[in-house]
Amino acid sequence: MKYAENTSVPVEKSKMEIERLLMRYGATSFASGWDAERAVIQFECRKRRIKFVIPIPPVSDYTKTPEGRARRVELVQPAWEQGCRAKWRALALIIKAKLEAVQSGVSLFEDEFVAYTIMPDGRTVGEIIHPAIEETYRTGKMPPMLGMGT
Repeated sequence: MKYAENTSVPVEKSKMEIERLLMRYGATSFASGWDAERAVIQFECRKRRIKFVIPIPPVSDYTKTPEGRARRVELVQPAWEQGCRAKWRALALIIKAKLEAVQSGVSLFEDEFVAYTIMPDGRTVGEIIHPAIEETYRTGKMPPMLGMGT
């Protein structure tokens, strides 16, 4: 069972919860938006700009059940909405966990949010580094451990 797959919490309430969390933990700005393929939240906290992108699958992805059976037409839209609610609940959970880890001294803000940090060119660190990691594992050319030898 996936996290929050049966949640009844509306997307709007999850988004408001995230915004309140960010305010409580010291964010100085917040923005959100969406298009047909993604929802985005951005915020600034500790002089860092952070961006989370939630992919929004097309409604057509919900024409079948997880078991592969055809879903009745009248159940497709509600299934899609349920999927969207679950994604937003997961995002709220991960942001809350990261902020609490920082607040508790378990980790640093920069470490928790590094992949989501927006760089001057508008891309996140994750968008920049993921291709390099893939290339490293594809070619087998690893950087030296601890800066020593190869």
